Amino acid sequence: MAGSATAERGARQQESSGPPLVRRLGRLGPRRLRTIIILALVVVLLGAGGVWVLYGSQWLRVQRVAVSGTSVLTPQQVREAAAVPVGSPMISVDTDAIEARLRTELPRIDSVDVVRSWPHGIGLKVTERTPVLLVQKGSKFMEVDDDGVRFATVSEAPKGVPLLEMAVSSSRSAAASLRRFGEGRLVREAVEAAGSLPAAVARDTRLVKVVSYDDISLELTGGRTVAWGSAERGAAKGRALTALMKAAPDARHFDVSAPTAPASSGS
Repeated sequence: MAGSATAERGARQQESSGPPLVRRLGRLGPRRLRTIIILALVVVLLGAGGVWVLYGSQWLRVQRVAVSGTSVLTPQQVREAAAVPVGSPMISVDTDAIEARLRTELPRIDSVDVVRSWPHGIGLKVTERTPVLLVQKGSKFMEVDDDGVRFATVSEAPKGVPLLEMAVSSSRSAAASLRRFGEGRLVREAVEAAGSLPAAVARDTRLVKVVSYDDISLELTGGRTVAWGSAERGAAKGRALTALMKAAPDARHFDVSAPTAPASSGS
């Protein structure tokens, strides 16, 4: 009896020895162990098959590049700048790199969404910058967007987009304004002023002139002018200008630099 008990304790000690996984597997029956092994093999095979389908097969490779949202740019220009690796596995396409190339090669692009269109397509959804002002350089025009970014040079001025004239004089106050704010900030102020104009006034605006930070003026059709002042309080100035033009439709000069005390003159 003692020998039998000793042998049984030894068997239990032998079964409980070894790594935890070995001990757990040792407690499983042959059928359950065989099932686990088969399932593990299936998982490995499925994983390997999935990797092959994504990277090695011809089923999920780039075959076409679709472009949408262009207006001035052509789809072909966008495709060439994007340089999508046609024939490569869809999963390996670096969408961030494509976006970076497009924004670098084509500054007219404000934003672009690069999407995978399974199983064979890459979509490029483009949003172009819209010019709100033009800077004339000789016979050409540089387009400026609503962020003050000069993004493209064109030979023909787009219709309905006013010119921007940086007329910073050599006077002490104007020079001080330029040193303090810099040309880029003054351009953004002009853009903000243009964006605050009532729609009817914006359509008639031909020139936005910047002398200093607080000396922005407009030239409209028919020889009319508007003293706008700084870009601050743009909405109030727009309302004041609309009211002035209704009250004095024959006036030639309007001053809304102080929107609480607007004035008009000339006829």
